[in-house]
Amino acid sequence: MNDLLSVYAPKHRAPLLILAGLLIVAIAAIDWVTKPYVSLGFLYLFPIMLAGGFLKRSQTIAVALACAVLQEAFSNLPGSEAFIRLMLGSAGFAGTGLFISELIRNRQIVLRHVNELEEQERLRRDAEQELQSLVDTSPAAIITIDWSGRVVLANEAAHRLLASGALRGQTIRSYLPSLHTIVQTHSAKVLRTTLQCRGQRRSGEAFLAGVWFSTYTTLDGPRLAAIVVDLSDDLRNREDLSFEHLLRSTRILMSAVAHEIRNLCSAALVVHRNLAQIKEVQQNEDFQALRTLIQSLETVLSLELQPSPTPRAAAVELTSVFDEMRVLIDAAYGESQMEIDWRVPETLPLVLAERYGLIQVFLNLAKNSQRAMQTTETKRLRVIVTEEGQTVSIRFEDTGIGVESPEGLFHPFQAGAVSTGLGLYVSRAIVRGFGGDLVYEARPHGCCFNIVLAVAVGVEVNA
Repeated sequence: MNDLLSVYAPKHRAPLLILAGLLIVAIAAIDWVTKPYVSLGFLYLFPIMLAGGFLKRSQTIAVALACAVLQEAFSNLPGSEAFIRLMLGSAGFAGTGLFISELIRNRQIVLRHVNELEEQERLRRDAEQELQSLVDTSPAAIITIDWSGRVVLANEAAHRLLASGALRGQTIRSYLPSLHTIVQTHSAKVLRTTLQCRGQRRSGEAFLAGVWFSTYTTLDGPRLAAIVVDLSDDLRNREDLSFEHLLRSTRILMSAVAHEIRNLCSAALVVHRNLAQIKEVQQNEDFQALRTLIQSLETVLSLELQPSPTPRAAAVELTSVFDEMRVLIDAAYGESQMEIDWRVPETLPLVLAERYGLIQVFLNLAKNSQRAMQTTETKRLRVIVTEEGQTVSIRFEDTGIGVESPEGLFHPFQAGAVSTGLGLYVSRAIVRGFGGDLVYEARPHGCCFNIVLAVAVGVEVNA
């Protein structure tokens, strides 16, 4: 095929057409010279074959008709059958030329199709190699499971995570029972979802597995492809961090409670001294026991709790903190038909803070605003972040009912507060714990709380 197409290559068009024309002239001349003896008209087939590979159908028929006329003109056959011979010769020449034309055209189409298939095959191999490279070098475990729950494919990360050896052909039940159940019970459904489940290594060690998986159908039956990661460290870190902040908040709350009880004890001692001036009461045993109880309680309260360790100063990236905040509160505010106006610059300096505690303060202020706007017509929380010299101010402004007595906002156990009124007290203690401050700024309508944080310079970044 390639040899034939190389002869009829586009670059050979002009030379071959000239050659075909010269052959027609030569055959006609020789046929004219030998007219009384022999007819050479069949030789016109050769120039027709040369020209047919380049000419259009109409052009091929025209050349064939011209050759038939030349053949009949120099023929010594009877003239009564000239028309029939002319028609048959034209048909023969035209058929030969058209046959060559279609043959070349079809072979060109086949060759283009073959080239396309080869190109697609090359692209497919390249894609498979890239995909295989991606799977092999992925830090996450990637596995494919057939309908019986056996591993069809597993990358190196999967071997390290689950088996420390070959996984192919083994059942997934002993490693990730939930995936085996999904394959067995949902083989007819197409699933694309994620789950957290218990995983177990070949050594018997259990871990928390995060799995992103999808099911699909092949000629060999349904299969499941999954990406598996070990979330155990994240879970432990999250729980340790939560416990640490729980202890810190508990110490703050206990200090607030002790302070209030100490004030009550002081007042009770004053009353006791006043009553002690009455002679009839001085000798009363119950009165003396009451004094002992008050003094004992005061002694207990004077014992300071072990101070909580101050969070290590770290540079926190506010942009990522606000990204998490959007995820945490946007949906809740949307359900409450409340609008959040985020006025956060695209670039912000690093601030000196503690990431988890900062998020807790943000959430507390947002929830306070949400409660304050439940009965108002306009429900909008505006979060404004501004850089002011060596500090960054984060203001939470809402259109709520406002604050009647701002002077008591940050005092524990304030009257009229939700629950114990310790939210703002604890929030300010957390912010002050890493060198910042939480203050109230008066507004004509609604209320505004400003978190002031110091810009971090030369401090380790806290991810």
